[in-house]
Amino acid sequence: MEDSYVETKVEALQDNRTKVTVTVDAKDIDARIKKTYKDFAYKYNFPGFRRGKAPRPVIDNALGKEAVRATVTDDLVNGCYPLAIDDCRLYPVGKPEFDETDLVEGGKPYTFAFTVAVKPELELSSYEPVEIKLPAEGASDKDVDDQIDALREHYYTFEDCSAATKVKADGHIDLAMKATDDKGEEIPSLLTENRPYSLGGGLFPPEFDEQLVGLKKGQTAEFSIDMPADPPIMLAALSGKTSKINFEVEVKVVKKKILPEVTDEWVKEKLGFDDVESMRSTIADSIAQQKSAMMPRIKENAVLVAVAERLEGEAPESMREEAETTLIQDFFQQLQSQNMSFDLYLAQQGMTPDQFKEDIKLQAADIATQDLALDAWARHFDMEATEEDVIAEFAKSGAGDPEALKAQWLENGQLHLVRQGIGRTKAVMDLMETAIVTEVDPAEKDEKKPAKKAAKKATPKKVEAADEAKADKAKPEAAEATEEKVEAAEEKAEAKEAAAEEAVEAKADEAVKESAEKAEEAATEKEEETAK
Repeated sequence: MEDSYVETKVEALQDNRTKVTVTVDAKDIDARIKKTYKDFAYKYNFPGFRRGKAPRPVIDNALGKEAVRATVTDDLVNGCYPLAIDDCRLYPVGKPEFDETDLVEGGKPYTFAFTVAVKPELELSSYEPVEIKLPAEGASDKDVDDQIDALREHYYTFEDCSAATKVKADGHIDLAMKATDDKGEEIPSLLTENRPYSLGGGLFPPEFDEQLVGLKKGQTAEFSIDMPADPPIMLAALSGKTSKINFEVEVKVVKKKILPEVTDEWVKEKLGFDDVESMRSTIADSIAQQKSAMMPRIKENAVLVAVAERLEGEAPESMREEAETTLIQDFFQQLQSQNMSFDLYLAQQGMTPDQFKEDIKLQAADIATQDLALDAWARHFDMEATEEDVIAEFAKSGAGDPEALKAQWLENGQLHLVRQGIGRTKAVMDLMETAIVTEVDPAEKDEKKPAKKAAKKATPKKVEAADEAKADKAKPEAAEATEEKVEAAEEKAEAKEAAAEEAVEAKADEAVKESAEKAEEAATEKEEETAK
């Protein structure tokens, strides 16, 4: 350790727990006691003595014989245990638990011990380069067709169906509606004589839509539903005001959604292109650019998933819980920054609170597994962070004195996070450089079998899962800079390889977005009319 008077002993216990015993030499104890008496002499006013001149007996008599010893003990333990953690290259996943000890005594060495849960050192089934599949470069015909279909959706119209047509679970209708509360009083906000409505849109609870399925033009349905604990948009204003809502709904007409035919005339009039071919060319170029920009992240996600599948063993519950806590904290911070309520987010995503919780748990489990896999790779190939790496990392943050910032992190018991992050970053970079890549046409892959997707992402945007220390002191200002550097190692891969490919396909094309501005406005007007 940095202090020559300190010795440490490490003992591995069961359940990934480690006991650390720290011994401080008597010379250091005496020096700490002497300094504390001097500090107390200046800090407190002792009658009859000038500031800083009160002798030890006077200080002991005034403050208590154990005041200095207790202060030295606290300062010593709080100051030495982070040093011991760093010196022993431990990576805690929780706060330490200290054994009960006596106070320090002058002329005697002092020993204290603590136990802390550490991340397990699991191994991989193989350390050969990972094999991954990535989307082929450029834009396929399917990519372009999918983008064009998305544009057509902005220009839909409705056509009345025959009177014999039944309402489907994803159908569109015009309806008349009356509603009363549990007291039989009419609910004006739900009263309408003729309103467009699309089933499955989440405006009403699923139970509402279920009552309409199978009805024909002119038919009615009378039913009651319990007020949901998390009401959708149309019922949000009624929360806490009624326990039940009674509906009387008439299907005025069943409608069919009609998408426009893509012709030279249509693309010129609506989107501003000369013809269909020029539109397809523009879309293809944009998709290709987006794929190129996104490919590093897609490759990163792919290698994270691949290496995680090789992990032998499971991440401990403590790591999963820590990752889960960080995800939730980051998620709600993002919601707050976007001035978005949790209920609104759930409504937009079509999720329930239980589904949100489950998705967070799945993401946290993936994060913990990937972190341990990266640790194994880094450990196997000797990719630990050097002191030069650590200083360089703090220097990148723009710190005027990287050494001082490092000392601050060490004092706060957080320096292991930097070392850990650097090692994981090295592992990710090596995995990406050595990966055996096979290009896959998403359309061809889809024909073979459906892509397996991970849990639905329960965040407004990608949540950066940093395994931050839960230290009592404030996080040093270099935290963000450090975490950005290790983002690849600490971020959850959203999906398996196929899902990552699909994410590229789903990206909207900026050039087309501009051309489709009028379409967006038209769609918005329709949605607002439907929600009224």
